[in-house]
Amino acid sequence: MGTAIVILNWNGRTWLERFLPGVIEHRCGATVVVADNGSTDDSLDWLERTYPTVQRITLPSNLGFAGGYNAALAEVDAERYLLLNSDVQVTPGWLDRLNAYLDRDPGMAACQPKVLAHGQPGHFEHAGAAGGYIDRNGYPFCRGRIFEITEQDAGQYDDEQEVFWATGACLLIRAAAFHEAGGFDAALFAHMEEIDLCWRLRRMGWRIGYTSQAMVHHVGGGSLGYSSPHKTYLNFRNSLIVLTKNLHNGWSWWWLFRRLVLDGFAALKFLLEGHAAHAWQVGRAHRHFFLRLPQVIRQRRELMATEREPDLTGMYHRSIAYDRFILGWKRFEQLDKEAFR
Repeated sequence: MGTAIVILNWNGRTWLERFLPGVIEHRCGATVVVADNGSTDDSLDWLERTYPTVQRITLPSNLGFAGGYNAALAEVDAERYLLLNSDVQVTPGWLDRLNAYLDRDPGMAACQPKVLAHGQPGHFEHAGAAGGYIDRNGYPFCRGRIFEITEQDAGQYDDEQEVFWATGACLLIRAAAFHEAGGFDAALFAHMEEIDLCWRLRRMGWRIGYTSQAMVHHVGGGSLGYSSPHKTYLNFRNSLIVLTKNLHNGWSWWWLFRRLVLDGFAALKFLLEGHAAHAWQVGRAHRHFFLRLPQVIRQRRELMATEREPDLTGMYHRSIAYDRFILGWKRFEQLDKEAFR
């Protein structure tokens, strides 16, 4: 069955024109599938005219990143899925190296390559960089990226390492593990769904990895730009949901209060920087989270009842917000290594 490269497209003809030729050229023997997420542009017409042999899956409406991939992958027959954003430029041998890394570790469910910024040569890209982590308050960060600061790639992460989560922008995952975990949480729609999935896989005893032997370049924000207030909403709402669902020890109403205070400072920062729309979205995210809280708690109880002696080491048991904005730490190497436990 091999590997299937599955690109979820939503009104992304521009990105397909720009990057799909490279994916086809460097597909390393994999099948290439474009799943259209209810696009209203002429993506599918262009694809049929230009690449008629590329397999197409047409979804009836925009189901988001999470729901769209769930629906598309139900129709893909492969041993492994390579989930690839349409705004990613691949490099020669990238997929062979990812597959080789997964081959060496049968206990690893998924892995990612080194992700560099397409428009900023030599720098890591925001969404994934050199593998992801999460702090005790649910804020994600990466080796090579802390909040808005991305590091220059000087070979400091030229390695292979287990990480807490791998980016959905370029994710190689075993099909059996994906389906056994129940796929993405479609209610998240987009953003942080890969963190939630990786966390659930880890609860099941799987590991998540990163290898610098494979490399891609990511534009980032291809469907929803980093400056979008709606992106702010999704990130804040989903981080609350993901941490409440998955945090094994330490979740409490006190934790939630502490997180709300931190988010309040984030909203204030948005206001002081002149981004009132983003500050409003933080409050909107909290309101919608509390409306969903009873359902999220039920999901949490179900997860706790089915976990299989997971190794959940790797969480950062400090506040990454404090380290970044109070202590001024901007690089992963400055973080307290003893806090990763």
